[in-house]
Amino acid sequence: MNRELRRLQEKDEKRARERRGAQAQARRRRERVGIRQFISEVRTELKRVAWPSRREVTTFTLVTLITSFFVTMYTFGLDLTLKRAVLELLALR
Repeated sequence: MNRELRRLQEKDEKRARERRGAQAQARRRRERVGIRQFISEVRTELKRVAWPSRREVTTFTLVTLITSFFVTMYTFGLDLTLKRAVLELLALR
């Protein structure tokens, strides 16, 4: 590669770095908004949310609690059974 090509490549790399830096600064500037605008946007988004009814929340809560209970009991049973099995194997020796 001759000097001219090397210089051109260095200039291109320098321009690309400068562009990336300018884009990063622009992104950082755009990310920040005022507190009023933030609260306004939050309210707007919360109005769009499809909130569940009281009955749905109650149903989902009960299903979650019942499922958690059964998974806990299943895990407890496995733990108890495997503990006894391991102790029996160790006692045989």
